[in-house]
Amino acid sequence: MEKIEQGAPSATEVAFELRFQSLFHAGKALAFPCDARGDVRLDALSERALENYLFARAVVGHEYATPVVQAR
Repeated sequence: MEKIEQGAPSATEVAFELRFQSLFHAGKALAFPCDARGDVRLDALSERALENYLFARAVVGHEYATPVVQAR
């Protein structure tokens, strides 16, 4: 059985963010802490942040550009 480690994100994870840039409003974006591969720990997000993350993913190409991983 695989053990899943939970707890505070490591320094590597918080060094990056997954950024969804608005296609229509310059300067508007949604960004979420992630690891270097762009993996977001959903269980570490607040309820509101989780809702925003799922929304942004659902409307990529319509409201938001394809997300990019960038240094924080």
